[in-house]
Amino acid sequence: MGLTQQELAEALGVTFQQVQKYERGANRIGASRLYDISQILDAPYAFFFDGMSGETAEQSPMRRIGASEPPTPPLQPDAPMDRATMDLLVAFREISDPALKRRVIDLCRALSSADA
Repeated sequence: MGLTQQELAEALGVTFQQVQKYERGANRIGASRLYDISQILDAPYAFFFDGMSGETAEQSPMRRIGASEPPTPPLQPDAPMDRATMDLLVAFREISDPALKRRVIDLCRALSSADA
């Protein structure tokens, strides 16, 4: 996302070492902290769960208490956000011309319907 661990730490108000512990999995990240990170990185929180293995998902507390499906977070996209989608969104946000943005949207819709 173009941020160093040090820059992320400063934006979060934690130490560089704490960010390293988050990254290595030595410390858990609370929901509010994960939300803060998503805001700093300008990424939807679902981005952090993209590609989560079935084995990891099975460790969810919701699964352990017998819930068949975890609750669906509000505004969750139909499909997980992959890297290509994130790249497209980042590039799209940098377009300043509203008419050009509209044309890009139209192009994407046309291409997706042609792919179906």
